[in-house]
Amino acid sequence: MHFEKKSLSTIELLSIYKKLLLPRMIEEKMLVLLRQGRISKWFSGIGQEAISVGATWALQDDEWIMPLHRNLGVFTTRGMPLHKLFMQWQGNKDGYSKGRERSFHFGSKEHHICGMISHLGPQLAIADGVALAHKLRKEDKVSLTFSGDGGTSEGDFHEALNVAAVWDLPVIFVIENNGYGLSTPVNEQYRCESLVDKAVGYGMKGVKIDGNNILTVIDTIKGVRDYCIKEQKPFLIECMTFRMRGHEEASGVKYVPKEMFEEWAEKDPIKNYEEYLVRQNILNEEAIELIRNGIKQHIDKELETASKAIALTPNTGEEVRDVYAEVKSEKSNIKGFTLIEEPQSSNRKEVRFFDAIKEGLFQSMQQHANLVLMGQDIAEYGGAFKITEGFVKEFGKERVRNTPLCESAIVGSALGLSLEGFKSMMEMQFADFVTVGFNQIINNLAKIHYRWGQNADVVIRMPTGGGVGAGPFHSQSNEAWFVHTPGLKVVYPSTPVDAKGLLIAAINDPNPVMYFEHKGLYRSVSGYVPEEYYEIEIGKARVVHEGTDISIITYGAGVHWAMEYAQEYDEISFDILDLRTLLPLDHAAIYLSVKRTGKVLILHEDTLTGGIGGEIAAWVSEHCFKLLDAPVMRCASLDTPIPFNIELEKNFMAKARLHETVEKLLQY
Repeated sequence: MHFEKKSLSTIELLSIYKKLLLPRMIEEKMLVLLRQGRISKWFSGIGQEAISVGATWALQDDEWIMPLHRNLGVFTTRGMPLHKLFMQWQGNKDGYSKGRERSFHFGSKEHHICGMISHLGPQLAIADGVALAHKLRKEDKVSLTFSGDGGTSEGDFHEALNVAAVWDLPVIFVIENNGYGLSTPVNEQYRCESLVDKAVGYGMKGVKIDGNNILTVIDTIKGVRDYCIKEQKPFLIECMTFRMRGHEEASGVKYVPKEMFEEWAEKDPIKNYEEYLVRQNILNEEAIELIRNGIKQHIDKELETASKAIALTPNTGEEVRDVYAEVKSEKSNIKGFTLIEEPQSSNRKEVRFFDAIKEGLFQSMQQHANLVLMGQDIAEYGGAFKITEGFVKEFGKERVRNTPLCESAIVGSALGLSLEGFKSMMEMQFADFVTVGFNQIINNLAKIHYRWGQNADVVIRMPTGGGVGAGPFHSQSNEAWFVHTPGLKVVYPSTPVDAKGLLIAAINDPNPVMYFEHKGLYRSVSGYVPEEYYEIEIGKARVVHEGTDISIITYGAGVHWAMEYAQEYDEISFDILDLRTLLPLDHAAIYLSVKRTGKVLILHEDTLTGGIGGEIAAWVSEHCFKLLDAPVMRCASLDTPIPFNIELEKNFMAKARLHETVEKLLQY
């Protein structure tokens, strides 16, 4: 193995050796602890240390890295306290995730490391978002993200590289090609000769290097970093390496030919670099022994400190609180801000539902210089529904960004922006298309604060619902998918005044918010809306009408169905409650509505099975049983996909069964 020190000093060469040796010796200790049952699982990076250590060494300390399982060298080279890392791996409360996450599924904003999730590919798009933040602030910085050879088969790999190329983002994509994805060899993963060949397809440069040569890795990353900053473009690096242990220890290595271990043992990154330093008279046997003993003592001391940690005692209150980032009340500092339950401003104008959303978004862009809008066709075209029409002229294309058709990467980019203190709004062209970005929303956005205290300041606008004859892939009501996910907030306005106020509140909230806006209400519903900048509090329902006979608990288009029905059957005293927020639910308002009538009908456009109506019905039965004079009833759409034909669609809708459900309830 040939080493070129170039401009590195003797002190730097020696420091690199120590940083390279540290993760190897930690891993050797971890394997002992694993056999002793003191940790439950371990993903070994033995044989691959040069990539993690070299990449981290070559970057600035405040440049974000998105590591994976085998990147212990990233954490140690960034100087994270070893005793706290041991606490993390042992599932202790004083680790980086309070015992909530395993091995390397955690991050640290202080050290500019973003924790991975098991799905691997989503990490790459987060690096896009971080790089976009640097680009918007005109900072000379890059982000760096890792992928294994197996991960390059995922759609997230394609989406992230494509977005980085299209947006000219300074991202370094590092592939650690160790020959296997668990047990699947690379010849069953891809057919190109080398993974770096993929770079040209995205319009970016790439290079293939010896990932076991620490000085090659450092020199390459340094040069690539300079290129990415100067040219404002991404770069792909394929690092050839090999892991000397199994995918994780339980999987073993029987699937790997024995001769491969013999071949790669000769390419060991530490042994070869150590021999080089000996040849350069920088190290000798005595110095090596001294360094190893020093590292061993350091590891033992840090492990002893970790072992003194107090045993974890679950605290249910803390567990629930940490699901969401705290919503700080800094809004009094925002010019012209008003927090209202029901707007009574005399300075009002009548606008459509559509216009209220547009106004809330426009005023939010004025208030937050760090708010970035992203979505398909949202720039000059103004979006599929023209919500953002005219925004480019006012705010520019840097902040109003057309995206490629890659929902997953854009959600990930939104999270990356949040790491750097930006706010973002992503528009799903139709709520139906969210399935393509589901993993990022459910496993990254929703869980990140609970996992390691990082907020996700992201709003995803979801044009939803039927009634417009658009068929199964443009008319679904899918809000229940997200109500089931702790860490998300789900809002669903039914009136223009709420549409504006809830959107502003969602953008001000540091947590990820799914903002559902019914397409059928865009231009069919109007109302008076204050012209000023105001919020409607998330988590608060609205009493549309008080009554004594039947409570209709609903949201979205259901509110208008209920109002129309109540007007037609005015001999019945309906209590109509507009939930407005589906997560968190306003249980107090639900309770009071039940108390007023004793009979409950839950109405929603979503299909019956698995809809939020089931959750509300269960809660009412559990907490309001003594108030009930009849069984809780649900009125929902058919348990079929939503059809295209208008007559079939009308029959599908819950509205078609509202009268019969009311009649049934009145019989009790």
